[in-house]
Amino acid sequence: MTYSFEDKVVVVTGATRGIGRKIAERFAELGAKVVVNYTNNVALAAEVVEGIKRNGGDAIDVRADISKINEIKQLFEKTINTYEKIDILINNAGIMITKPILDITEEDYDRLFAVNAKGTFFCCQQANKYMNTGGRIINFSTSVVGTMFPGYSAYAGTKGAVEQFTRQLAKEFGLKGITINSIAPGPVNTELFNEGKSAEQIQAIVKMNSFGRLGETDDVVDSVLFLASDESRWISGQTIRVNGGFI
Repeated sequence: MTYSFEDKVVVVTGATRGIGRKIAERFAELGAKVVVNYTNNVALAAEVVEGIKRNGGDAIDVRADISKINEIKQLFEKTINTYEKIDILINNAGIMITKPILDITEEDYDRLFAVNAKGTFFCCQQANKYMNTGGRIINFSTSVVGTMFPGYSAYAGTKGAVEQFTRQLAKEFGLKGITINSIAPGPVNTELFNEGKSAEQIQAIVKMNSFGRLGETDDVVDSVLFLASDESRWISGQTIRVNGGFI
């Protein structure tokens, strides 16, 4: 199916690498105006925006650390000042720290929850302030929530929170004609996933799904586009596990 997001304004958090970058690029290709959010890498954000513009798209980059509420507000204010509206929010930004419970520090815990849970929640709050009827919010969880992997307890806890935010906010957003859903990818062939893993570890994970391969960014992005489209208008409060039968 080919979608059109002509004249839609899309905010993508964590949009400089991996899945987030591909989401931003695909929306732009389909006619959307895209806000490329990033935290630190100015050059990479500029590269994404320049690539979109070179291909005939419309995009801006906005620096904002989504673990900080004031910076989240600035992200949304800059979007409104530039494009005058927000139609779609993709809460993609996140971090992963995986350690045995005895090695998790208070700093690790606080950082995980600040970015993954707090950031998502308060981006949703701002979306509720600015979005109109027909808006779409897509949060990012993980299929690890449905597994029992040593070392993933704190990380999975943050994503479990995201799934509950999604469920509990569905009726609040529904009153405004806005849908809110979560995507929970399985292992995806990105820099974040591959970092620190041996070839043997990756192959062991590959064997856990039904298709004998890692997911690719397009496998996830296609589901995001569906949930952002008019065809998904009767889906809200759901978490979709996009994982090739991983769990």
